[in-house]
Amino acid sequence: MNHSNPHAVVIGAGFTGCAVAHDLTLRGFQVTVVERGDIANGTSGRTHGLLHSGARYCVTDQESAIECFEENNLLRRIASQCIEFNGGLFVALDENDLAYSARFEIGARDCGIPIDKLTAAQAGRMEPNLTPAVKLAYFVPDGVFDPLRLALAFAATAKVNGARFLTYHEVTGLITNGRGAVSEVSTVNRHTNQPESIPADIVINATGAWAGLVAKLVGARVDVIPTPGVMVAYDQRLVQRVINRLCEPDDGDILIPQRRMVVIGTTSFEVNDVDYIPVTPDQVQLMNNKAIELVPAIGNAHQRGAYMSARPLIGSETLGRSLSRTFRCYNHQESDGIGGLVTITGGKATTCRKMAEKTTDLVGELLRYQEPCTTRDLVLESYRRYYEN
Repeated sequence: MNHSNPHAVVIGAGFTGCAVAHDLTLRGFQVTVVERGDIANGTSGRTHGLLHSGARYCVTDQESAIECFEENNLLRRIASQCIEFNGGLFVALDENDLAYSARFEIGARDCGIPIDKLTAAQAGRMEPNLTPAVKLAYFVPDGVFDPLRLALAFAATAKVNGARFLTYHEVTGLITNGRGAVSEVSTVNRHTNQPESIPADIVINATGAWAGLVAKLVGARVDVIPTPGVMVAYDQRLVQRVINRLCEPDDGDILIPQRRMVVIGTTSFEVNDVDYIPVTPDQVQLMNNKAIELVPAIGNAHQRGAYMSARPLIGSETLGRSLSRTFRCYNHQESDGIGGLVTITGGKATTCRKMAEKTTDLVGELLRYQEPCTTRDLVLESYRRYYEN
């Protein structure tokens, strides 16, 4: 690599940070990724692993639905090593669900998402453990991905192409130069407890639910609302496809097979401290009840674990689950008068590649170093390659 090329420091090694590092390296940037833990240490390592078809949002958030469907198809090509191509079902259990079906069909059509309407008997043959209360169902092109492997595949490809990953390096400050632009990232090496400074031509804040805290280090503002949700995993794989409740997004509306388990998710609430989010018994019980409604056999399974994930939802005047799942890229020169800093937040795991593309487009524009994006077609390296020297 030509060392006269711009040096970008990416803060955060979740899906988005690793995808940004991947895109930057392909466009010729020198790249350093800093992460206070390990790869996928935060929200990315605690997701349920749904590869969204977009159908979940085709009624309430069509922009997000279209993004998810497009990126679902791209990831199937470039990251097949991480994905189980099992599809999903949306199932109606009561009259309210049936009433929602007309809106669902229109929404899926408007978003270009293919769906197949099934009878209850057809759905039951596909998934024998489904509740007999099913009245009708739709097959959708959902999938399941392995969260750690997906992040590692992006990171491995970035590393093969020259990116440097500094895990267990916690960011403690963003230093500006005489022109009011961020030019240095201060960290503490958590292995040695020693401070380290990293010079940068541009800094990308890709810390998700923590984005506001990182931006605040230099007096910038990011309108992101950490919105956690609790999930529960069970020790039996009782379904082979993603099972969605045919309704607007709600607590406990999705059951996902993961390896030899199933995972029910999720609740939705807001917190003040993103680093301390308790998993409360009432939310675990709610998830258990919702899981049994979809698959009664879960009542005889054992809980393998209960955990939470903090979504980085973009703020608006209306809080809670109605927030858009689309993403936003902040140029802090425009929003806060602070150059050399860009924040990417919001979105879904399924859309991390597109988020990286748009972020790198902006970075290239700011630095007048514009190269075309090639991540749509490049198959990712094996996730195992991240661990090569």
